[in-house]
Amino acid sequence: MKANLYPKIPLAQAVIEIFRQKEIQHIVISPGSRNTPLTIGFTNQDSFTCYSIADERCAAFFALGLAQQLQKPVAVVCTSGSALLNYYPAVAEAFYSQIPLLVVSADRPQNKIDIGDGQTIRQENVYANHIVFSANLTENASEINDSLIVSAIETVISQKGPAHINVPFEEPLYETLLEPTYVPQIPVSNVEKAAFNLDTKFVSEWQSAKKKLILVGELLPNSIEQKYIEILAQDESVLVLLEKTSNLHHPSFIDRIDTLVTTFSEEDKLNFQPEILLTFGGMVVSKRIKALLRSYQPKQHWHVDEIRAYDTYGCLSEHFQTNISTFFNQLLIENNTISLDYKSTFQTIWKNRLAKHDSYMSEIPFSDFKVFDFLSQNLPENIQLQVSNSSPIRYIQLVHINKTIEVFCNRGTSGIDGSTSTAIGAALANKKATILITGDISFLYDSNALWNNYIPKSFKIILINNNGGGIFRILPGHQENETFNTFFETTHQFTAEHLAKMYKFNYTSVQDEKELQSVWNSFISDENTPSILEIFTPEKLNNSILLDYFKNL
Repeated sequence: MKANLYPKIPLAQAVIEIFRQKEIQHIVISPGSRNTPLTIGFTNQDSFTCYSIADERCAAFFALGLAQQLQKPVAVVCTSGSALLNYYPAVAEAFYSQIPLLVVSADRPQNKIDIGDGQTIRQENVYANHIVFSANLTENASEINDSLIVSAIETVISQKGPAHINVPFEEPLYETLLEPTYVPQIPVSNVEKAAFNLDTKFVSEWQSAKKKLILVGELLPNSIEQKYIEILAQDESVLVLLEKTSNLHHPSFIDRIDTLVTTFSEEDKLNFQPEILLTFGGMVVSKRIKALLRSYQPKQHWHVDEIRAYDTYGCLSEHFQTNISTFFNQLLIENNTISLDYKSTFQTIWKNRLAKHDSYMSEIPFSDFKVFDFLSQNLPENIQLQVSNSSPIRYIQLVHINKTIEVFCNRGTSGIDGSTSTAIGAALANKKATILITGDISFLYDSNALWNNYIPKSFKIILINNNGGGIFRILPGHQENETFNTFFETTHQFTAEHLAKMYKFNYTSVQDEKELQSVWNSFISDENTPSILEIFTPEKLNNSILLDYFKNL
């Protein structure tokens, strides 16, 4: 049992009690002085599970990983000054990935801002462009402040995004009480969502359309009932393309989009052009499918999402504000009886692509792509797979992943900045064994993620080190010169060995496929200590192997 100490400052008492009543359980705390009243309150109440993460950027992404898996608000608490600016990358990611994140920043009183006082910046509305609610509290506890705190929590839940609560405190900060002196007023929320009703004209349009393309972005596992998956799979007028992060599976659905569409002929593109494009889920990784659909636009683009719809392909015609199960329940009222060859045409192309894929993979030398081919065949079943941005998430798109594996990636902003921190938070929340696949630049950039006392013993990192930002070698404009090597690829000779030793990770490195095969079983089977497997690949060979892959298709 905890001591049940309370901060003496009434405003801090209000925040803590409202969080308790609203069942905000997980609190990630960045150590500091100005947030002391909050730290005292949260850490001395049995209602909260608290985590101490010193690096603010890592703390926010760690909280994001928790919230990603729990699908409940997680709070991250910091001191005043530049601390909350270090939360901003995770705030932006939460905004675009629709993850409930509560930022609580301590602040100086208003009369101490911009007078030369230490550790002060203009904190109010600092996240204005990437936030679903900003609660700028005043120094004294009040019903107005109570209402703002409640609104922040409720908006995070209803809008699935980040909110910011800015809390000013005057010194003294460290005084405590055994009983609270302020009881916040918590209004009862009676907000009810209007029932969704799909106009019958959309059902008719869907049933009569001969070419329907469904493109699925990021989804949580088990987001769609199996009966709807089977209905779609049986409809010959429906072609379903999946991102690996969709966590959706069916033998007739195509989950390697770039492998299918990259070498389409002009005739293929015209045949592919859908009458209705139906999209749901989060961000789409494939730039190739985006380019194709922008050039060969559907007559209609329907997007299903409770919060927002992006006009990614320049032809958004309908935004259905509901969840996908409710939408399908009203759309798929009967099996489509139109007998067409839309799906079968591309299934034939797909089978041809897979044969060429397998042939190509059997011939290529050890490289990034060969490593992902190995992983696709050897990753354990029933794990959580976290993937960093840049090259790793693109390679994952090109290989088979067992349907029992859950795949996650920070695709909201597609940044490399917090992949490891997010993975550790997610591993803690999701009780499955978790493996992070990351590149060397992403790993080094977020290396403070390992400065963390909450890493599960079974957590593993597969680090693919090609001595730089290899993705820049496959982008247009690559030239082998000093400017490219220094300012784009950022060539380096660092390894993870000493970081692993410092943070007490088991460490193994390999240089070729034979070594990888020899250490794999021991790496995977070790459940007693977090582990890093560093795989070194040839810096200048990787890009030509990947580019030749698409030519070979």
